[in-house]
Amino acid sequence: MNSLRNKVQLIGNLGNEPEIINLDSGKTLAKFAIATNESYKNASGEKITDTQWHNVVAWGKTAQIIEKYVTKGKEVAIEGKLTSRSYDDKDGNKRYITEVVCNELLMLGK
Repeated sequence: MNSLRNKVQLIGNLGNEPEIINLDSGKTLAKFAIATNESYKNASGEKITDTQWHNVVAWGKTAQIIEKYVTKGKEVAIEGKLTSRSYDDKDGNKRYITEVVCNELLMLGK
């Protein structure tokens, strides 16, 4: 059960082209956002679609695969873990971000 402590699985579509960063250390980083949709009917019977956006980062071989094959609009399944971090923006305000660190990726669709 230890492997289930911090595990996230998402299926969604990329909202933008992945940002690929090649670091001085030789490591590759891919950053992108995916949208997941959930539909339900409200009290009036209308279908409502709720879209959630998730920030995703991937390292190493996974990032290299994303660089080669994954583009805006593609449907992907990812598995990883949630991480939270903070940083100071250009105005000196502390910002907080939660990301999914992807360790497995499956390309879906055509």
